[in-house]
Amino acid sequence: MIRKLKYGNTNTFFIRGTGGGLLIDTDLAGTLPAFYRAIKEHNIKTRDISYVLATHYHPDHMGLISELMGQGIKLLLMDTQKAHVHFADEIFRRDKRLQYEPIHVGNSVSINRNNNREFLENIGIAGEIVSTPSHSADSISLILDNGTCFVGDLEPIEYLDAYDGNEKLESDWKCIMSYHPKIIYYAHANEKVL
Repeated sequence: MIRKLKYGNTNTFFIRGTGGGLLIDTDLAGTLPAFYRAIKEHNIKTRDISYVLATHYHPDHMGLISELMGQGIKLLLMDTQKAHVHFADEIFRRDKRLQYEPIHVGNSVSINRNNNREFLENIGIAGEIVSTPSHSADSISLILDNGTCFVGDLEPIEYLDAYDGNEKLESDWKCIMSYHPKIIYYAHANEKVL
């Protein structure tokens, strides 16, 4: 089961596996009440969410992670993302109303390209996490075996021609297309059925 949660500027997705639930991205810090309303609309409870995965660590994709971790949800962290986890700390710290608590990386579950498929299988999700660094060095995409793909802020495939000569973007899409995706879910655009 996949649910698209739209409660702010960033599309958030929930995947219910047979052994746990995975939340992909959150919105900005300070959006927790809106997040609660969104999951309630889809009959999702916080206890249904076992893990949270950020497609990258820009403020509009990870703002609620530390609060969700405080509720027992585990952060799933790719090794390519570790150096970027605190990218948004200073941005959030400037707004005193947020009372932002930085992510405690020590409490995360670390995975890499060699073991992430096995990890996902253990929670009943068939798929793989791949590095897609054309947007930012820490950007990842989740590609499910059923053809569903979550790419965060990766530039939409239909814009590829406009970025002529962008070898990183071309490489990312070549990687994703090698999995023969059927539907692409973006963080800030409507999904694309291929």
